[in-house]
Amino acid sequence: MSGLLSSSLGRKLIMSVSGLFLMLFLTVHLGVNLLLMFGDGELFNHAAHFMGTNPAIKIMEPILAAGFIIHIIYASFITIKNQKARPVKYAVTKGNELTSWSSKNMYILGAMLLIFMVIHMANFFWKIKFGEMAQISYDNGLTYIDDTYSLVAGLFINYWMYDVLYIIGGILLGLHLSHGFWSAFQTIGWNGNVWIKRLEMIAKVFAVIVATGFSIIPLFFLFFK
Repeated sequence: MSGLLSSSLGRKLIMSVSGLFLMLFLTVHLGVNLLLMFGDGELFNHAAHFMGTNPAIKIMEPILAAGFIIHIIYASFITIKNQKARPVKYAVTKGNELTSWSSKNMYILGAMLLIFMVIHMANFFWKIKFGEMAQISYDNGLTYIDDTYSLVAGLFINYWMYDVLYIIGGILLGLHLSHGFWSAFQTIGWNGNVWIKRLEMIAKVFAVIVATGFSIIPLFFLFFK
């Protein structure tokens, strides 16, 4: 087992599995964030409160952080190694121009997403976890929860440059996923001609959904709030 994990295939396998885990997180994260556009923030505040206080979610947080770190480390290691040998990041197959461009620039896209993630965490995660949050009650003062909605909405409403930044981040994420999604499945063994074509199509749809979903939120606050 140790020999497999230290091999080139083993490293790609670890990066692929961690990538699939992060895609699952992105799907949940997007679903919660889309609640920002409904109602006056109550739905989002309750969802954010649940995500921040649920014991299972708290257990998942360090696992999620480890997933990001592992994915970044192995992506960096594989990219450096491949640059010395041959320009291959994930397992590569023929695809359209967008897929081919994404596959050739996965590490650049990943590096730009890392910068975006640091900004995102500074804007929201750090303030929510360690800052002083305003409190709000929806049951006549019986209980109070963090008013996370005001924090997020305030940033998007008052600073248009962050709207642009988050739209760019959504697009970069979509480009990264357009190759990473099907390539991760290919690496773990779904590499038949029939499955690859299906996975490439699913990857395009998934990438568009994620990119559009994360982009429409700042657009919503920019033009409708």
